[in-house]
Order: sequence, then C-alpha cells, then structure tokens
Amino acid sequence: MTTFIFNVFFKLLSSLPLSVLHRMGALLGRLTYALSGQYAARMRENLLQAGFSLDEERGQRLLSASIAEAGKGIMELPWVWGRSYEEVLSRVLACRGLQHVQAAQASGKGIIYLTPHLGCFEMCALYLAKQAPITVLYRQPRLLWLEGVMRRGRERGQARLAKADLSGVRLMYKALKRGEAIGLLPDQVPSQGEGEWANFFGRPAYTMTLVGRLAQSSDATVVLVSAERVAGGAGYVIHFEPLLLDYSLSVPQQINTALEKMIRAYPAQYLWSYNRYKVLHGMQPAVKEL
Repeated sequence: MTTFIFNVFFKLLSSLPLSVLHRMGALLGRLTYALSGQYAARMRENLLQAGFSLDEERGQRLLSASIAEAGKGIMELPWVWGRSYEEVLSRVLACRGLQHVQAAQASGKGIIYLTPHLGCFEMCALYLAKQAPITVLYRQPRLLWLEGVMRRGRERGQARLAKADLSGVRLMYKALKRGEAIGLLPDQVPSQGEGEWANFFGRPAYTMTLVGRLAQSSDATVVLVSAERVAGGAGYVIHFEPLLLDYSLSVPQQINTALEKMIRAYPAQYLWSYNRYKVLHGMQPAVKEL
C-alpha cells in the first residue's frame, strides 16, 4: 500500500512544471530550516567553515538562497525521474567544458566522472548516458520502496547502477577496462576503512580513496561534472572540469581542493546541510602532511 500511494503521489508531482516544483521546493527548504534546529545549525556551520560570513548582507543572501536550493533539489526529483528521457535532456541549456569530455573519449581510455552534491547532480549521469555507457555507484535507499522509482529514473539511456559494495566496485573496474565511463559522488562519506582524512574547506573530512585506486589502476581520465540550476526552472547548465592527479600526493586532498573551487563558482547550490564532516565510530580526524 505504501508503495502504491508513493507512486501515485510521485506521478502527480512529476506532472507539474519544473518551475512550479522549484517554487514548492524553495518553500519546503524554508520550512525545513525553520522547523529543524539541527538541520539549520549544520547548514550555518558548514557555510561558516567554508569562509562565508553570515553576519553580512551578502552572507545572509547566500544562506537564504542555499536554504531554497536545498528544497529545490528534493522537489525536482519527480520531474527528473518521472518525465520522459527526451524531455529531461531537453532542459540541458548549455555545456561548459565539453571539450574535456571529447578529448577524454578520443583517448580511448576510461573516464571517471566525479559529481559532488552541487546543483542537480541527478542530471549529470543522465546527460552523459546519452553519449556513451556509464556505470554509476549508488547506495540503496533506506526506504526500500523508493528504490524502484530511483532505478527507473536513473537507469536510462546507457546508464547502469552499481551498488556501493565490492560487487559494484568490480563492475566499475571492468567498465573502465572496457574504456567506458563511471560516476561517483566524491564528497559522500565512505564507510570505515574506505577513506582517509583530507581537508575540505579547512576541516578534516573523511574522503574516499576509491577514486585514486580506480584511476591509477586503469589509467582513466578524471573529470569533475556538475549541473547548475538556471533561475525560474528554465533548465540546467552542465559544467565539466578535468582533474589531473599527482599520485605521489594525497589523491583525496587533491579531489577536495578541486571540489572547493567548483563549489565556489555557485555556492548557493551546494548541499550545505549534508553531514560532510561525519566522524565514524572509533575514528579520530587527522590529516597527513602533503
């Protein structure tokens, strides 16, 4: 019954225009911020950690915009997952840095796309899946009845999902060896033993080491990608940035530094409410010297 009701509600929401869903999302974001002290505190704390002064008018505008954008990220999901693949892709208004993708594809090597919690990150893999096969790492939702909707929304074009476990890592490694692409969320907190501490906006954050292992073993090209929301629900602009790794240095630190630069380009659309500095049980934050 729960699955049926959710599917009906989800379909109803997906029928609404993207602009309406974004307005609803902005309201949802403000309500969540007002009603959850923990949520609000984490968002403010993370913005301050990134160096944004919330006492000034500019900082207050950024906080207000971040609250609204977080809500938009939730409410746009029915549209992104529920509309036809062609209609969703039609909202990609521009691509910046596409030449980096074309150069990587021309090399014949695998490509590792790193998509942070910035903008509509769901759009990135969907767009790339039209061009070539891509295997995307994902974590199963805690609400199992949500997985069916999520998989149908994500596994379109030439996209396939790989669970965030050993079997999923094997699938990604095989895809890279075939010269295909894979996608990961580089700012997602990994499980214990699967990461190392690296500074993120000046504070130790447990960061996955998987990217470095996959890239070095397959000689794959690493590309950062994000999808910026355009005002008024008009669509999205996709940004690509190459990341040249030096394996003699900390790869997680290099990734975090590159993410900081990308986030600062349009900081209001980063998910500042995410618990990026989570400390797993029994662990002590520590950053190695570069």
